[in-house]
Amino acid sequence: MYILLAVIAACSLGVALHFAMPRRELRGAAVTPAIATATTAAVYTIMQWSGVAEGDVLLWVASIGSGILVAAAATAALTAQRVRHDAAEKQSLGI
Repeated sequence: MYILLAVIAACSLGVALHFAMPRRELRGAAVTPAIATATTAAVYTIMQWSGVAEGDVLLWVASIGSGILVAAAATAALTAQRVRHDAAEKQSLGI
């Protein structure tokens, strides 16, 4: 049940990250929190299966931290891809 605390924390931090990163109008509001939540859940589960105890600080820092880092990197990559695609589309349409 402690995984819910990690997932809720990651989702909340993902929402904050969405609003902190530039060009948020180019992506959906749920993209960054979804990536952070899924990554945190996966890392938490893998670490639990590998034997890390729920009371260990490493479990919490690694799972939530990796979720936020992966979400930040993925959001930056998705936003950059969207900017490039939009520029190419404008150029092809002659706008």
